Amino acid sequence: MDFTLGEDQRAFQDVARAFARDEMEPFAHDWDERSEFPVATLRKAAELGFGGIYVGDDVGGSGLTRLDAAVIFEELAAGCTSTAAYISIHNMAAWMIDRYGTDAQRRRFLPELCTMARFASYCLTEPGAGSDAASLRTRAVRDGDHYVLNGSKAFISGGGVSDVYVVMVRTGGDGPKGISCIVVEKGTPGLSFGAQEVKLGWKSQPTAQVDFTDCRVPVDNRIGAEGEGFRIAMAGLDGGRLNIGACSLGAARACLDRSIVYLKERRQFGRALAEFQALQFRLADMATELEAARLLLHKAATLVDAKTPDATRLAAMAKRMATDVGFSVVNEALQLHGGYGYLRDYPVERFLRDVRVHQILEGTNEIMRVIIARDLLKD
Repeated sequence: MDFTLGEDQRAFQDVARAFARDEMEPFAHDWDERSEFPVATLRKAAELGFGGIYVGDDVGGSGLTRLDAAVIFEELAAGCTSTAAYISIHNMAAWMIDRYGTDAQRRRFLPELCTMARFASYCLTEPGAGSDAASLRTRAVRDGDHYVLNGSKAFISGGGVSDVYVVMVRTGGDGPKGISCIVVEKGTPGLSFGAQEVKLGWKSQPTAQVDFTDCRVPVDNRIGAEGEGFRIAMAGLDGGRLNIGACSLGAARACLDRSIVYLKERRQFGRALAEFQALQFRLADMATELEAARLLLHKAATLVDAKTPDATRLAAMAKRMATDVGFSVVNEALQLHGGYGYLRDYPVERFLRDVRVHQILEGTNEIMRVIIARDLLKD
């Protein structure tokens, strides 16, 4: 048991931290204000290997581990949480093709996804199927060498902008065993998009409904066999939950660091705020909870890499804890900043808006508790 990062991990941690500091943080405020999708910055991140972090290196990926990814995403999120979260989703979709696709599919899609010449989205949630993902209704009917898709996907990060959509569809009967995974490319007739959603946070990434109306997709675009889609989707979410937890930790760490500086500089009643023991205790609790969440997340990442039987449970635990702690620490940082924390001139309020959704997506934290409890109680 070793709690220190290896030499290579420290190296790409430094690279990610420098990229977040120089290429993300200075522009994050404007991206948020303008709801701008920073394509050029994303492609710069891909030049560093962040477009396919745990995709095989034979198709342009970095071939790193889930723990490596957690370290990277924590650093990126400290620069711009919203943009880091999109990179996470892109990586999740790319990994699903890498892990479950044929060699031909991997070589067709992944080189351009790893460079972010093309962007990817993950399409599971529907207007009527959120937490109950196994009840999804988007249907794909076989017609010769094509599937014909009809239905809609909701809250899709990259919707309308991404080039590749990894879509869960129903090819069989009710329940998870009737679900398959199909890649739909932008420009396919019958594929359309709703208006861009107006959101509380995550404004540097587009979000829209994705609609399929008699959308004909080649059978060759199916990832895995018919009926394997739900298993593929859940495997993708194990990693996605780790990544989004890491993004919460990065935002929280950034806000904790800012709070320490603020308390040292801000004076009230003739003393720096940092001299008040009550505020010192709050900083101590923030740092302690953040460290505990990071340790659990890193443990879960190693188990997901090792494919242990309890990996899904630990990923759910880590996601639940990291996103709850992340929001709590950011919220506490805003409180410590007083009225200034509520102003858009200070980045804390943006971090607060961005991390709030982490407790909802990749499975709500209530669903994380369901996953944990079911695993504990199984025979």
